Amino acid sequence: MAGLVTIFGGSGFLGRHIARRLAKEGWRVRVAVREPEEAGFVRQYGVVGQVVPVLCNIRDEGSVAAALRGADAAVYSVGVLGDQGRNTLDAVNRDGAARVARMAAEMGIARLVHVSGLGASTEAEAAYLRSKAEGEEAVRAAFPGAMILKPAPMFGVDDTFFNRLAQLARLFPLLPVPRPETRLQPVYVDDVAAAAVLGVTGAAAPGTYCLGGPEVMTQREVMEEVVATIRRKRVIVGMPLFLARLMAWLGDIGSYVTLGIVKAPISKDELRALASDSVVPEGADGFAELGIAPTAMEIVLPGYLWRFRPSGQYLAIKDSAKGLRKS
Repeated sequence: MAGLVTIFGGSGFLGRHIARRLAKEGWRVRVAVREPEEAGFVRQYGVVGQVVPVLCNIRDEGSVAAALRGADAAVYSVGVLGDQGRNTLDAVNRDGAARVARMAAEMGIARLVHVSGLGASTEAEAAYLRSKAEGEEAVRAAFPGAMILKPAPMFGVDDTFFNRLAQLARLFPLLPVPRPETRLQPVYVDDVAAAAVLGVTGAAAPGTYCLGGPEVMTQREVMEEVVATIRRKRVIVGMPLFLARLMAWLGDIGSYVTLGIVKAPISKDELRALASDSVVPEGADGFAELGIAPTAMEIVLPGYLWRFRPSGQYLAIKDSAKGLRKS
């Protein structure tokens, strides 16, 4: 029988997919976010009153307790790539995860799903990956029966990965790629959401699941896929590491000076994260153990990257008209 689930970060890229799926299965969904007035769109995922955004500050114990009260299950899908004021990597990726896991255990909540990331390691060069690994360790210690999901970079309609690459490919004829040989295994966001739902409902065993899509690609091959999808001719070159570091350094300064208004193409920590592959380790539990067939990129990407094509949605019409006889 469906119950009540609290999804921390339930209006985010992954969280909203989890919320939608659980609502369809009849669950009441409490979406815990910093700004509930901006998360009103989640209400449409269910009938009136079924999906409700609530205010929650994960740095505050009272706020977390209120969000968890009465819940049968919880999902922690909050994460930041870099420090954002008080919401630092440690405060969100490590301490927030630890707080939710500990309080969920203390309040007798039956199931917890925690979202981490492939490549997370306490020995990682990137602070982001270290904070994610420390969050995992804290969750396991406080809630041994948790399901921990470690997805590769996710793609989907409103992702910040493929959309950013497509925007760069739309604007520039020359595309320098930092760390072009780093391997990735991009995964469809809704497949990750399906895995989380199995954890919430108890249909999957607790444990750690590494989630990657069906294709393993280098950074260069990912960019080639994007360029092919948006039907543009571009020159793709590997960027020397010293130049990538300079670009990241300048980008971080620009972002700091403009208070985050100007986003860096890549930050210094993101560049460090690219030093290691984001691929499912051999022998790790993943989609196969969950009974999920991961979705290929070629099925999904054209459905939302079309707007970066030379003629947008009209390109297919123009292509079909090329064969018409001129009168």
